[in-house]
Amino acid sequence: MAIERIIIAALIATSMISMVSAIPGTATFYNTYFPSACYGNEDRGRLIAAANPSLYNNGAACGTRYRVRCTGPTNQGVPQPCTGNEVIVTIVDLCPGCGTDQLDLSQEAFSTIANTDAGRIQIDYTRV
Repeated sequence: MAIERIIIAALIATSMISMVSAIPGTATFYNTYFPSACYGNEDRGRLIAAANPSLYNNGAACGTRYRVRCTGPTNQGVPQPCTGNEVIVTIVDLCPGCGTDQLDLSQEAFSTIANTDAGRIQIDYTRV
């Protein structure tokens, strides 16, 4: 009985840690994937993203993976853009024009979590 309580407490603590560590931000999307700042013309799939300059950190973010989920709209054009899905993306590029805590997702990644007609959405993202 005591072991069951410890396991349940550990599961609750783990879920709380993952909620606390999510970074709120925004996402846009792009559809020209080559060349990338990290991998040149090497194909890294379609569930990819370009990082803002701070996150990119002179290439240190290349290959890192993030779980991204849509949390809401940034404008009134598409008031309910989120699909309810999450996506895991790999950082393959730099987004020099991105603001702090912004990710530029591949069109395929963006469309997994939101309606592309929105263009820009609010997100939470967590390194995995």
